Amino acid sequence: MNTSAKKILKIVCLSIFFLFIIIYAFFSSYDLIFGVKIKNININGQGIVDGTKVTESVQKITGNAKNAITLTLNGREILIDQTGNFEESIVLLPGYNIINISAKDKFGNSDEKNYQLIY
Repeated sequence: MNTSAKKILKIVCLSIFFLFIIIYAFFSSYDLIFGVKIKNININGQGIVDGTKVTESVQKITGNAKNAITLTLNGREILIDQTGNFEESIVLLPGYNIINISAKDKFGNSDEKNYQLIY
């Protein structure tokens, strides 16, 4: 091999190596870059849809708040496990009810979901 081909091969190999490092760093820090996400919210094992009519006043709400440090349900802080799963019971008043779920991560990013239920 001549010296110019060796230099090109060396540059290509180093470029591929650094490209892999950059891709690995991006996927490792993906959760930090995009912040907290509230998802998989269920009420008594069923998915919540705005305007859902329920027949019982006590409802169990479960879901996941990935990367959250604090999680509040209607202004009251609730506990989450290490993977972000939560489970909490609430009591609905007769008529129209709004459920507000808000989460924050350690960098100040936040996510908020509002659901409307009719009891």
